[in-house]
Order: sequence, then C-alpha cells, then structure tokens
Amino acid sequence: MRNEIRELLVGYLDGELSDEERTAVEAALAEDPDLRAELEEFRKLKEVTGMAQYADLPPQVWEQYWESLYRKLERGAGWIFLSLGAIVLLGFGLYEAFRGMYYDPLIPLWVKVGVSVGAAGVVILLVSYGRERYFAFTRDRYRRVLR
Repeated sequence: MRNEIRELLVGYLDGELSDEERTAVEAALAEDPDLRAELEEFRKLKEVTGMAQYADLPPQVWEQYWESLYRKLERGAGWIFLSLGAIVLLGFGLYEAFRGMYYDPLIPLWVKVGVSVGAAGVVILLVSYGRERYFAFTRDRYRRVLR
C-alpha cells in the first residue's frame, strides 16, 4: 500500500488525482512522516525544475543568423516547394474528382476551362490560407495559455 501511495505523490502534487486517490494520499500523509518528507522533496524538485531554463544564444548570434542570405533563401525555397507540392497534390485531387467531366465530349470547352481555372484558384487560396494560419499560429503570444 505504501508503494502505491508513493507512486501517487507526484500526481497529488500536480493536482491530477481523483477525489478517492487524493483522500487516500492525504490519509497516508497524515500517518507517515516519511511520506510527508518525500512529498516535500518532490515540492522542492518541482520548484527547482520549474525555474530551469535552457541557456539561449546571445542576441548578436541570432541577429547574424536571421540576417544571413543563406537562411533567407533556405526558408523561402522551403515555403515555395511546400506550397507548390500542396498545389500539385490538391490540383491532382480535383482533376480526379472532375475527370468524368473532362472526358465528356458533350460539355463545352469553356466550361471545362472555367472549372479548371476556378479549381486552381481554390487550391491556391487554400494553400495561401494554410500558410497564413500557420504564420499567425507561430506568432500567437497566448497559444500556450489555457483558454
């Protein structure tokens, strides 16, 4: 039983236990000073690890990185290829969806061209919207805050 309670201590500290488990842990803590000492050690450990941060590079290094031509070309080329790939795949999907229309000789050419151009516009707008949402998501200062 004591080992089971010891396994629940971190969950108790984080407030992740059910009411039943929390009551059992509190009863065991009231009876056992060793468990209280262990809980206090976990509290200290949580406090220390909560304050720990990775050492970041100096701002001058980041400025140099962000200003480099290679980084700008690399990021730009990556977005261009990702966008083109998405456009090609979505375009192929729409072509497959409308394939019957393209092979039907009774449908006028202007309708086929209109549908194709409209579908291409939809695909490009979808890719553009996806990029815009990704851009906004990565710059949202409150995305880690629970809503």
